Amino acid sequence: MFRLTIARTWFLLVLLTGLTFALGEGGYFGHGALAPVLLVLGFSCIKGLLVILEYLEMRKAPALWRWLLVGWLGLVLSLIVLAYWIAL
Repeated sequence: MFRLTIARTWFLLVLLTGLTFALGEGGYFGHGALAPVLLVLGFSCIKGLLVILEYLEMRKAPALWRWLLVGWLGLVLSLIVLAYWIAL
């Protein structure tokens, strides 16, 4: 991923938030569909990575800290997908 400026990162976060809202509230998919859930969580993953790498400046941090935060994000999102899949 290329180095983003803070303004570009902010714009991308706002854009992804708007897309997430539109997808969640737009009624484009039927109830119980897995595709929109995975798309919203994909947007959340991108947003989380942007916050971790750019705003928390973990890009310059030691690899252990960076991987701990990215791993935590991956674990949380995976558990959300698992819980949703079990609830179907």
